[in-house]
Amino acid sequence: MDIALAVGVEKMNEVDTATSLAVGGRGGNYLWEYHFYGTTFPAYYALYATAHMARFGTTEEQLALVRVKNQKYAARNPKAQFQFEVTVEDVLKSRPITWPLKLYDCSAITDGAAAAIVASEDVIRKLHIDAPVWIDAIGYASDTSNITRREDYVSLKATKIAAQMAYKKAGIEPRDVEVAEVHDCFTIAEIMAYEDLGFVEKGKGGKFIEEGQSDVGGKVAVNLSGGLLGKGHPLGATGLAMIYELVKQLREERERGRQAPLKRYIALAHNIGGTGHYGYVTVLRR
Repeated sequence: MDIALAVGVEKMNEVDTATSLAVGGRGGNYLWEYHFYGTTFPAYYALYATAHMARFGTTEEQLALVRVKNQKYAARNPKAQFQFEVTVEDVLKSRPITWPLKLYDCSAITDGAAAAIVASEDVIRKLHIDAPVWIDAIGYASDTSNITRREDYVSLKATKIAAQMAYKKAGIEPRDVEVAEVHDCFTIAEIMAYEDLGFVEKGKGGKFIEEGQSDVGGKVAVNLSGGLLGKGHPLGATGLAMIYELVKQLREERERGRQAPLKRYIALAHNIGGTGHYGYVTVLRR
């Protein structure tokens, strides 16, 4: 194909919250975990959060800072689901969902759609596209769906393998990435992503957000769309929504106050499937 159209869409509000949670909970190991224990996604990520806190001393306040940062940019994004800002206190005082995750630590039920046009290099040149964004590399990996067989609960192995594959194909290092959209379905997910993608060493993701290293002006600007937490997480559209945001970032077409400062024009999209048993990392360049 010379030109292809990719479309993602999800209408999660067609059912009530309990049904949505129940369907989502089947994203893990259905025959064992969901069928016997009634697992939900907040429960899975609370497991990651408590493990990370126990091993590395990560705090609830550091988790809250992820939502504070992402809401700052969601408030400036006209396409975001939640266009308001929050404070650390707001996050900590929001009602408990599955400790240590509170309401504002969790992405919401979302309707949404996204699309992208992918074309060959010949077509790009033939049509005289003046600001094309190139796909440098795509890394992908999978891990066991059985949570009891994971190597540990403080990272996602699929993310690490996918990232290493993408970096090698693109001929870059993590430090070369200037702007990223990562899979922050819960606040702990963004902190683990910093580490698994190599932006910071394992165990220091909490300090990374605390020091502002994932904000504009830090080492890498992360989730300037507002992320899944603020922009929204319509499952089938999330990956393409990341690509859309990063293309706009690389073309320097974002709204005032949420445009990443760029020198190398290298961006990264990180998407997760299931409870962490699928990982995809895409490197884009302009």
